[in-house]
Amino acid sequence: MTEIQLDNLASHKNTLCCYSPWLTITQEMIGAFADATGDHQWIHVDVERAKRESPWKSPVAHGYLTVSLIAQLSPQALRVTGATATINYGTNKLRFPAAVPAGSDIRTKIELIDVTPVDDNRTLAVYKTTVEIKGQDKPACVTENLAMYVT
Repeated sequence: MTEIQLDNLASHKNTLCCYSPWLTITQEMIGAFADATGDHQWIHVDVERAKRESPWKSPVAHGYLTVSLIAQLSPQALRVTGATATINYGTNKLRFPAAVPAGSDIRTKIELIDVTPVDDNRTLAVYKTTVEIKGQDKPACVTENLAMYVT
């Protein structure tokens, strides 16, 4: 885990790079996400059909499940101290270059792109977050996610 004081965050622009631990994407996680969102497309939840008919010969995680796990993984990679609150401020870009087959391990790679003071109490940080799949060249997800730090 990398820990940086908010007052020093800007000095790490374009140099900060850290990784979360690996997380295994289970079929149970995929099924729970399908239940929560109502997206029960067979490519995600019908294990036998996915093994027979899908290009990956396995069920795959929903893209939005993958991106939602950034909220779990990234705080295990980077901790910014000195703020009273950190607010998810959204994304600028979001792409899903590769599917995540059930049973795959993923992790986040975080790179600090920009830090901008908004006012006396708020600082906006832009991170390039890449969700990597163990053993694969293409990432599962690449996004610019935004964090608003409040002091």
